Amino acid sequence: MSFNLFQTPKQQKVLLALWIAFVTLAYCVHQAAFTSAGIALNVFTYSLVSLYLLFGILSIGVVLTVFQVRKRNFDSAGMSFLIATSVKMMICSLFLRPILKSISVTAAIEKTNFFMMFIVFLAIETLVTILILNEKQ
Repeated sequence: MSFNLFQTPKQQKVLLALWIAFVTLAYCVHQAAFTSAGIALNVFTYSLVSLYLLFGILSIGVVLTVFQVRKRNFDSAGMSFLIATSVKMMICSLFLRPILKSISVTAAIEKTNFFMMFIVFLAIETLVTILILNEKQ
């Protein structure tokens, strides 16, 4: 897969629409899983919607950073991914602090939920970056 395919604004809009569709589908499946398991989401520190928005926006930021660095200096694209991911981790740690301090009954579920969402979005970013780095110039 070559990212040169997404150079026109129309193709970029299609890519963004696919990204939004994937995140929306993941959210719906996640919500359904919690509902079917009988987990009360109203006691969580952050709602699922806010977490998906947080991780979605941060992931788009990481990928856009890698794309911008790739345009200027292909050799620095991998390093930009590491730096952007580190910044994302710092931002997420700020949001994680209240969850870690929580002593509610669902605290363990909420912690696991946060880390699993972080890992899923990180995996997507990593796959996109791998495709970018493996692309022939």
